[in-house]
Amino acid sequence: MRTNDIETGSTVKSADRTLDLLELLAQWGREMSHAEIAEALDIPKSSLTKLLRNLTDRGYLRFVTDTKGYRLGDAILKLAQQSNQRRSLIDCAEPVLRDITQQTAESCALSQLKGEQVEVVATVTSEQRLQSHMRLGDLAPLYAVSGGKAILAYLPDVMREEYMRAVTFQRFTKNTISSKKALLATLEDVRKNGFAFSMEEYTPGIVGVGVPILSTGGFPLGSLNLAIPAVRYSNEVGERAIAILTTSAERIQRQYLAE
Repeated sequence: MRTNDIETGSTVKSADRTLDLLELLAQWGREMSHAEIAEALDIPKSSLTKLLRNLTDRGYLRFVTDTKGYRLGDAILKLAQQSNQRRSLIDCAEPVLRDITQQTAESCALSQLKGEQVEVVATVTSEQRLQSHMRLGDLAPLYAVSGGKAILAYLPDVMREEYMRAVTFQRFTKNTISSKKALLATLEDVRKNGFAFSMEEYTPGIVGVGVPILSTGGFPLGSLNLAIPAVRYSNEVGERAIAILTTSAERIQRQYLAE
């Protein structure tokens, strides 16, 4: 980082200017010219020119030819929409998660893709003494957990192929998938069957069962998963978990898409 990007108190001047600019345009209610912005924010015109060009190129600002002014661009709206969609999916899922735990007596979670990992964004914890506690914000590799596999299997080919090129495997237990060949075979089974397992692959003593929540176009909006202590797991328990999770994912999908 260049020293001239830093002000007293270790704040980043360029970041502050960007945020000040976006807040100014949001509050102003109309386009503002280069000169008006420079005066309002006390930014040197040469520095402002570079900032405006960068934000315009990335869609966060839009230059209006008729008024020769700048306004917020579509990229800002898309960010807000993505945030609202994320919240909306969580709102739809929370009562369903409670129902899942009531039916199974096991901890469950809603997870979503975050970079090359899967993040827990909503969860309900079992009241049994022996339990798996999934915390909000927990991150895990896609290849190691059932919810991650359920998402990865249904990503568009180009996204999945990019992931496969970049992935490096870390062994968390003796059962963790550790090769691309094994992962590809697993993902093929997930797409064929509609559900994923993690047989003590991330946490010793915990079996994960996961299913995707899909958009109308088949994109994985997220996944539902149960974390079951291995001592309570059996084939019958697994089959019942799959049935409950599949029905629950369909319920969330219907409600979310109807909003």
